[in-house]
Amino acid sequence: MKAVTFKNKTWDVAANLHLPSSFDGSKKYPAIVVAHPISSCKEQTAGIYASKLAELGYVCLAFDASTQGASGGLGKYLEDPATRVEDFRCAVDYLVAHGFVDENCIGVLGICGGGGYAVHAAMTERRFKAVGTVVGANYGRLCREGDLSADAAIKALEGISAQRTAEVRGAEPALTTYIPQSKTQLESYGITDVDVVEAVDYYTTQRGQKPGSPNKLNVVSTGAAFSWDAFHLAEKLLTQPLQIIVGGGQAGAFGSYRDGFELFNKARSEKKSILVVPGATHYDMYDKSDCVDQAVAKLKEFYAENL
Repeated sequence: MKAVTFKNKTWDVAANLHLPSSFDGSKKYPAIVVAHPISSCKEQTAGIYASKLAELGYVCLAFDASTQGASGGLGKYLEDPATRVEDFRCAVDYLVAHGFVDENCIGVLGICGGGGYAVHAAMTERRFKAVGTVVGANYGRLCREGDLSADAAIKALEGISAQRTAEVRGAEPALTTYIPQSKTQLESYGITDVDVVEAVDYYTTQRGQKPGSPNKLNVVSTGAAFSWDAFHLAEKLLTQPLQIIVGGGQAGAFGSYRDGFELFNKARSEKKSILVVPGATHYDMYDKSDCVDQAVAKLKEFYAENL
């Protein structure tokens, strides 16, 4: 593995390039762009999957989303779908500029929110020849549902608009957190949803905590996501082979299980498959070895057949 950067417009996007152990720069290799979950970074679950796929002979590029992790950008801690999707196109630009990448054998893999972004990017980025998702989630849907209360989206958008006005008038950018900042805070809120509980365990403890994932989100940046949908036009534009992987254990608030089946039903892809990993929760698929190994075994078959 080596640290690299590529450009999105005027800034550098930070990435880790995972290479096969027997890498030979004079040869051509199939490649896979690997996208991290929302609030995550390239050193967490994306790095796990990229490393394992590199062991199978793929050149894998795991990157930090623009304005997040070690990447630059216009602002910090933004969650803007348009910029996130453009990152994927720029990642492909980086790969095809290198002679050791077979430009006709480039795939994409996204985990959680990165899966939704990967799907959306692949609809218009035709250099992606195969699309994989692991517990892929639709960030637009998550924003619109909010706390599941009546008019949750409208209430949130009113607040975002008011904050944007305040910032134009000189207020500091408003930052919030994706999840409670500790298990103690989680318990004080009385939250018991399995996805939130396990997110806190993954992101705020030694299990998965990394400096590039500080649990910070720019509030105003989320406004554009409310009218965005990761799967919009999948029935028309998503034609590449598609492998969806979801956990079959307790379903939580992030909704990746139902998103996986919605995507499967909508995608125009003639070759598409969905794997349900028995008993696995959303976060089991991030780093629990037995669950990750089942996912990688399926992805091994999928990419070998389609790249």
